[in-house]
Amino acid sequence: MEFSSASPTRRGLLRTGAGASLAALGLGLGAQSASAAVSATKRFDLAKPSYDLFRDKVLHSKRVQQSFAFDSDNKRLFVAAKRSGSPESAGDLCISQLDFHGNYKSYMHLNGFGHGVSFGVRAIGGASWLWIECEANKNGFGTKLALIKYRPGTTLDASSTSFGRFQPISGASECTCSIDPVYQRMIVRYHKDGAKHIAIYKLSDTDRGDFSRPLVKFTPPAISGTPQGYTLYGSYMYFQTGDHYSSTNKAPGNTKLTSINVNTGRIAQGPVLTKAGSTLHWREPEGLAVYRTDAGEARLFIGFATGDEGDRRSSIFYKKDLV
Repeated sequence: MEFSSASPTRRGLLRTGAGASLAALGLGLGAQSASAAVSATKRFDLAKPSYDLFRDKVLHSKRVQQSFAFDSDNKRLFVAAKRSGSPESAGDLCISQLDFHGNYKSYMHLNGFGHGVSFGVRAIGGASWLWIECEANKNGFGTKLALIKYRPGTTLDASSTSFGRFQPISGASECTCSIDPVYQRMIVRYHKDGAKHIAIYKLSDTDRGDFSRPLVKFTPPAISGTPQGYTLYGSYMYFQTGDHYSSTNKAPGNTKLTSINVNTGRIAQGPVLTKAGSTLHWREPEGLAVYRTDAGEARLFIGFATGDEGDRRSSIFYKKDLV
């Protein structure tokens, strides 16, 4: 099963290759200055139409989703939301596993990990391993990155010594990540010295727990609007902003997408208003991720929290046109 390149019909998603070995993981070292630029690639045209993956799918947590990520090898989709009944500042997350049709499969609770801003997945055989923020600060945002095995139906506390945790950037007070499965890189967004910054690494390094050799580091340009997710594809970072529907933010809403050239730190396109899922009930932008079909065609996925309070659901769309 795969996505058709000629129509928006959902037909499945593709494998990006064999799961990488995550052996010999240790604590990451503080990143130094960039040693190489990221090779130039095409980028997604944010002005082109968006297509449905699915709409209004049930998650284990009934709260607003925060982000999502794919395990391409094992055909799994993971969605992060705050844990039901937990205060915002606690950093308690609920990870729901879905299939690529949006059917709910299982959940895992992560207590004290963070806000769920963005995360990535790596596969080892039949297991999915999550790169995700951990050790939440007093505001409920993760201060380090963790590598944890997804175990359905279990609860993991941030204080546990059973998983690896990493400090990619020395002195950073917040830290999240996303993975580019096509070009095999990790993007890390961190807060330091009063501002947000970006660092990009080879997965061949981060798989070993080595954050000492970023390809590039930069401070992204100021983009107005509420930040709601980011990801990486090739030499471009993608950033999402916007708010949920309300009496002052009616359909099609104010969700906008922006692409940033990671070699220059400058905006390549946007902010561009997206009308993906504009007819949804209570629509809030939440999360970006990149995937690729079995035919080798890249997709930029765009997430929204939808539905009524107390029964929030997940809706995901994608863009496919490159320039």
